[in-house]
Amino acid sequence: MFKKKKKNIWQKLKYKKPEGFFVLAPMADVTDNPFRKIINQIGKPDLFYTEFGATDGLASEKGYKRIKTQIFNFEKNQKPIIAQIFGGKPENYKEVAKKVANMGFDGIDLNTGCPQKNILKQKSGSELIKEENWDLVRQIIQNIKKGIKESKNQIPFSLKTRIGFNQYNKEWIKFLLEQKLDALIIHLRTKKEMSKVQAHWELAKELTELKNKISPNTVLIFNGDIKSKKEGFQKLKENGADGIMIGRGIFENPTLFRDQDFSKKSVQEKTKIMLKHAKYFEKEFGKTFKNKILFGGRIKPFALMKKFFKIYINGFDGAKEFREHLMKANSLKEVEQVVKNHLKKL
Repeated sequence: MFKKKKKNIWQKLKYKKPEGFFVLAPMADVTDNPFRKIINQIGKPDLFYTEFGATDGLASEKGYKRIKTQIFNFEKNQKPIIAQIFGGKPENYKEVAKKVANMGFDGIDLNTGCPQKNILKQKSGSELIKEENWDLVRQIIQNIKKGIKESKNQIPFSLKTRIGFNQYNKEWIKFLLEQKLDALIIHLRTKKEMSKVQAHWELAKELTELKNKISPNTVLIFNGDIKSKKEGFQKLKENGADGIMIGRGIFENPTLFRDQDFSKKSVQEKTKIMLKHAKYFEKEFGKTFKNKILFGGRIKPFALMKKFFKIYINGFDGAKEFREHLMKANSLKEVEQVVKNHLKKL
């Protein structure tokens, strides 16, 4: 008798959540381990993503150790979790995919959507959307698949992209679907549009129909402007896709995956969560190393924690002043003192 093939994580989500599932989008210097630990506690998504890791770095022994501990570090209770990679050198992808597959992730994702200039210069991110680079994309995809095949863990391969570079390019999506990916995540904006315009949800149904025609087994996820699960379910009902990826919406409501309104929490509750996040950040990235000038010997500067303050300190009287004082803090100790001073006033 033939052994029944196990479902991969994308297939499991599609099967277990026929009405739709929700994924937290990968965001550089946002979806790191400390942030995922917090989201895991206050409202876990159906699937986590890491920040993206550079294949050029992962290809070297030194870079591999750094990325494994700084970017691809995760807790077991965060599973299922996908590792996202990027890079413009196809020769690195096979070995990198093999390494990443053996780290215990539930899947590997290729970033072809990042619009940042420093990423584009590496012939990576959304630079790969240009038709002149499609042969390169095909080669990268083949190498990733080969690497996974040679690994101990036969995990699925997905790809995150945009609807085009300067304008909507249906042929680009068609090309990707022809690669028979396990999952395709489409941000419904072009590279040129960044996040400056409304996501093009009017294209979602057309893209779902295209997927069903070319690669019906590919799991399809859309990304762009969704602020709640209710809104996400409605969109999926309209277009027939399988899942929703949410990025910036988590900043407005970090408990959205639990269908809760974070703004209704008390100041004390919000502050407690923020302090916990800051402590996680400090524990993970505040380690000091001798002979390292970068970030004063730290793994990440404390300044990167400051972008999160607005998530927690928002929607109550005195929040603006509270945040202004927090933004001047340069260490966990200083944050704790600011919190102590402001909570006295309540």
